Amino acid sequence: MSMKSNSKLRVAVIGGGIGGAATAVALKSIGIRADLYEQASEIKEVGAGVGMRPPTVNYFKKWGIYGEIERKSSRSDYMEVVAANGDVLVRERWPLLTDNPEEKWARLVHRADLIEIFLNQLPTDSIHLGHRLDKIIDHGNYAEVHFENGRSIEADLVIGADGIRSEVRSQLFSDTKPIYSGTHAYRAVVTNKEAFELVPDNTLKVYVDGRAQIYVLPLHHRNQVSFDVTIQSPDASWRPVVSPEEIVKLVDNFVDGIQKTALTVEEYTCRSVYDIDSIDRWHSNCVALLGDAAHAMQHHTGQGANSAIQDAGVLAECLQEADSIPEALQLYQSRRKPVTDKFQELSRQAPTQQTETAFIEKSHFEKA
Repeated sequence: MSMKSNSKLRVAVIGGGIGGAATAVALKSIGIRADLYEQASEIKEVGAGVGMRPPTVNYFKKWGIYGEIERKSSRSDYMEVVAANGDVLVRERWPLLTDNPEEKWARLVHRADLIEIFLNQLPTDSIHLGHRLDKIIDHGNYAEVHFENGRSIEADLVIGADGIRSEVRSQLFSDTKPIYSGTHAYRAVVTNKEAFELVPDNTLKVYVDGRAQIYVLPLHHRNQVSFDVTIQSPDASWRPVVSPEEIVKLVDNFVDGIQKTALTVEEYTCRSVYDIDSIDRWHSNCVALLGDAAHAMQHHTGQGANSAIQDAGVLAECLQEADSIPEALQLYQSRRKPVTDKFQELSRQAPTQQTETAFIEKSHFEKA
């Protein structure tokens, strides 16, 4: 199947999160308009901080949006793993993941700012809210998509960026089910003095004891700190109900700054932590999976958002290089899957008091 000219390609992206929005921007940068279909009726500020790594940031440069990311993020040169009593166990430079020896850093950004930057690049009439996928039919050289609101579309290429519980994945590629990690993540963004004293500079810190990891990620450009408590729990419900008072009790053996920060939080986003096992195939001739739909992973290596954005960048590159959509999708999976398979595996290893490195991916990906 030969490739239509970019301006004539009909492309639908299912899912308006980081991966889906980044894909629409990546495709726009090569002259392809993508329509974005998001099940939510509005885009809300959710989530917490994330460290954008240089391979990801370099795509922002390629897409012409680096200045906006730079304004809404802070550069971090170090990460620390810290014992519950405050003893620093490991302090490390961010690993080198590109060929540029100057790029041993991360840019700390709020997830909501990332999505806003992406969506601001797109034509407003290409963003369709309130579109929950009901059924997708793969006809070989095009796909048909039906939404619960009664609307139907056809597209030459459909990108399933619809998350860990992807309908695109389950209907077309794999019946693999999300796997509960045995932990919950309680996330908040705070502005209290005690949190700032924990991270006076731009060093990301992970406080650990035998059953918990507390990620304290400075967002000084927003005058905020991202506070993420990951703790063991037998409750596998997707959105566990946990009160702020209960969380205060869960962190009572950590340093005063952690306890005082927890005391100031009025509301957390509470989620059970799930991932999926690696799946064999991400694509057909006209449909491909991306981000969590393809390779949902735990958050311990900080690679979920990075991987989704890099998927988007590689997909756009493959569409430029290949002579047909099927060829481009084969190329896309061959380049991305070995990387994300390894990150999926590594992300299941949470930092502990015995941790010898802040970056378990270092021995696999750092440039020598």
